[in-house]
Amino acid sequence: MRAIARRLYGAVRELPILSPHGHVDPRLLLEDAPFADPASLLISPDHYVTRLLHAGGVQLGESGVGQGPLPEPQARQVWRRLCENWKLFRGTPVRYWLEAELAEIFGVDERPSAESADRIYDHLAMRLADPAYRPRALFRRFGIEALATTDDPCDDLSAHRALAADPGWDGRVVPTFRPDRYLEAGEEGWPALVKRLGEAADVDVADFSGFVGALEARRRYFIEHGATSADHSHADVRTDPLSPAEADRIYREALAGTAGRAETIALRRHLLLEMARMSCEDGLVMTLHPAVRRNHHTPTFRSFGSDTGHDIPLRAEFTDALRPLLERYGTAEGFQLVLFTLDETVFSREIAPLAGFYPSVYAGAPWWFLDAPDAIRRYRRAVTETAGFSRTSGFVDDTRAFCSIPARHDMSRRLDCGFLAELVAEHRLEEDEAAEIAVELVTVNPRKAFKL
Repeated sequence: MRAIARRLYGAVRELPILSPHGHVDPRLLLEDAPFADPASLLISPDHYVTRLLHAGGVQLGESGVGQGPLPEPQARQVWRRLCENWKLFRGTPVRYWLEAELAEIFGVDERPSAESADRIYDHLAMRLADPAYRPRALFRRFGIEALATTDDPCDDLSAHRALAADPGWDGRVVPTFRPDRYLEAGEEGWPALVKRLGEAADVDVADFSGFVGALEARRRYFIEHGATSADHSHADVRTDPLSPAEADRIYREALAGTAGRAETIALRRHLLLEMARMSCEDGLVMTLHPAVRRNHHTPTFRSFGSDTGHDIPLRAEFTDALRPLLERYGTAEGFQLVLFTLDETVFSREIAPLAGFYPSVYAGAPWWFLDAPDAIRRYRRAVTETAGFSRTSGFVDDTRAFCSIPARHDMSRRLDCGFLAELVAEHRLEEDEAAEIAVELVTVNPRKAFKL
């Protein structure tokens, strides 16, 4: 099996990377400034790394979280804390990614430890001073064909515009429409967000129809700047419809601060249905990755903000939750819906059967806590027998850590080739079929699922 897997991997190892869902700041590539220090490049922005350090007793402040580029003494100390606690990463994909970054990108050839920390730091700092390690050079070296960012609906996308107009830039970086905050009418500060949306769209948002019109206008703006998908993450994916009068009533009460929690949740569920309608009309792929309790630890959120490692998964349900949406739009021409989950139980029970019937539905790749070797193998086993390979999305790296992109995609390619090799060894596939599938999982599937 290993020999077969190595042959299959040889067909995909050097293929370009399509990254349809991630969180790299486009200004990184626009400005193309040298990376400031090893710690703020490889540790501070990567919540996969900092949360495990935090669990082991390293405070987020000691990892440089939320502090941007660090002065040399502090950056070196942050790096030492990682190396001193290297054992915390044993058996995790985080160790695999970090080792791949260190060895394959920067040429580090020794294991991080308290004793080796300063030597590795000095080696990395020397590399980062080399123009070959600036963001654009690494983008080309990584073989990234397309990179999608994640953007607020009110973002003017000036970085994307400037990057696209730069004669010295030939890469493809596209925005992604992410309206989550604007759909959660029960959250603190929502009326101010609505006002901001109306101003960005130049639309009167006094009533619900105006609010919907503002969202539609901003989606069109994103499409004009290259967007191909809209990304959504809420506590659930229920899509129960409201009557126009009821939606308008709740919307007005939410703006006034008098709507109850059950009502604002009902409005958000109705708005997800509206998002699907918009995707049918404007062509943006709709991606859903629900069931996460954001900012689980309030003191950490108050000190360091969101996306700092304390988002925790919830149970998910898709079959009944999405039925109103799929009854209306599941067979609509041009509509595409990519379903991600952090609840593995739904892969075989719900997502694969949905993707195995509805031509609009794709089973999203293992994401976040699940983009790990054993979880990726379980995903292939859970989904393939019901939906096949063609109804899966292709890998998404979902990362803020720029240098981890190639490591994550490479891991996925190796694991898929291992799974395919097993099917070949069991005479469930011929090797030429497996090679064709391996290539399609890297190239055809993400292009098709995300309209890239």
